Amino acid sequence: MDVVRQSAQAGRVVIWEESARDGAQAKTLMTPEFRVRLAHETGRVFGADGPRHVVFAAGFPAVCDEEFEAVRRVAAEAGEAVSVAAVCRGAARDVEQAVTSVRGTRNARVMVVVPASEAMAQVMVHKTAEEALRGAIDLIELARGLDDTVALDICFADASRADASLMSDHAQAMTDAGAGLVILADTVGAQLPDACRDMFAAVRAGTGDDVVLGTHLHNDLGLGLANTLQALGTGVRMVSSSWLGIAERAGLVATEQLLFLLARHAEEFLGAGATPWWTAPDLTRLPGIARMVAEETGVPLSVTTPIVGTGVGTISTGTPFVHPQLFQPYDPTEVLGIEPKVLLTQLASARVITAAATRLGHDLDRDQTRAAMAWVKARAFRTGTAVVDDAAFADYLEGLTHAPRLSA
Repeated sequence: MDVVRQSAQAGRVVIWEESARDGAQAKTLMTPEFRVRLAHETGRVFGADGPRHVVFAAGFPAVCDEEFEAVRRVAAEAGEAVSVAAVCRGAARDVEQAVTSVRGTRNARVMVVVPASEAMAQVMVHKTAEEALRGAIDLIELARGLDDTVALDICFADASRADASLMSDHAQAMTDAGAGLVILADTVGAQLPDACRDMFAAVRAGTGDDVVLGTHLHNDLGLGLANTLQALGTGVRMVSSSWLGIAERAGLVATEQLLFLLARHAEEFLGAGATPWWTAPDLTRLPGIARMVAEETGVPLSVTTPIVGTGVGTISTGTPFVHPQLFQPYDPTEVLGIEPKVLLTQLASARVITAAATRLGHDLDRDQTRAAMAWVKARAFRTGTAVVDDAAFADYLEGLTHAPRLSA
C-alpha cells in the first residue's frame, strides 16, 4: 500500500523533506548517521503516523558509492519512522540504481526527475519536452518491473515554464502507468504566486482525481512559502520543504515554517473543515530539530529566523516586557516549548534592568537601577555589541551593590 498517496488523496498533508538531498546543493553534507537520526526525528513530529505524513528524501544514489550507501542506510534504518525516497535522473541506469538503494525496506520510494519545459529538455536530455515526458512512462514500467513494492514518483523539472496541457496529459498517463505522485517544480524559483496557483489549477483541470500532484518550489525570489500556500489552496496536499530552507541557491520552503502555519492556520490555507493530519504535528519538536540541522550543516540560526531563530521568545525593551502577548503572534512557551528570555541591550528599560539583576541575585534600589542602566547602554556602544552577557553584568553588579555608601 502506498501510504503517502493514500494520505494525499484523503486530504492529509504530506511533507517531502529535502534537507538531506536538495540541501546538499546548498553546499552542506549530512553524514549517513545524521540522516538516519534526522529521519527519525522528523517522523516523531507525527508520532506513529510519520510514514504517512513525511517523505524523507535520503539522497541521490548516483552521486557516488558513499551517497548510495547513505541512502541505503536511511532506508534500512528509518523506514518505519518515515517514507524514505531515493532521487534520480530520468535514465534507466539511474532508476535501477535508485530502486536498488531502497528495495526491500518499508515505505520505500524513488523520485525520477524529468524535464517538462522545452528549454530544460534540451539541456537535460537533448530531446523535446514531449519526448522526455513520454520516455518517463518506460522508466515507470522499468521500476515497477524491478520491484513493485517501491513507489515511483515523477518530478516535472521546470514545470513553471512548461505547457500545462502537456503536463496534464503526461501526469495522467504516468499515473495510469503506476506513478504514485507527480511533482511540479519551479526549478529556478522565479514563479510568482498567482502564476503558481494558475499552473496547479490548470494541470489539475486536465487530469482525473486519481492523479496526485505535489510541489517542489524554490525560493530564489523569496516566494517559495507563498507559492506553496497557493498550491495548497488548489487542493495539492504533497509539498516539498527543507529544514531551515536549505537547498540549491536560495533554498526551498522551510519545513518548520510550513508545518507551523499549517498546524495553526489550516482552515485559512486549506479551506473550512480541512482535516490535514492523521496525527497533528508536535510543534515543540521543531526548535530542537532546527538546532540539530544547524549544528550538522553549519547553516546558522539567526535572530530573525522565523519560528526557530534565536530571537524567538526574547525581550529587551520595556513595553514588550510588561505585555509580551501584545508583541507576539503566539505564545512561544505554549506552542513551541521555548521559555522567554530577557536580554540586556542598549534598549534596556528600568524594568528590564531590574528583572535581569533579580535573576542574578541582586535587589537594586532606584539609584542603583539607574546606574546599572547607564552602564549597560554605555557598554553596548563602547563594545559595538548589542547584547551584554550575564557574566559581565554580574561582575558589574557585584561592585555596584557591595560598594561602600557615603554617610551623610
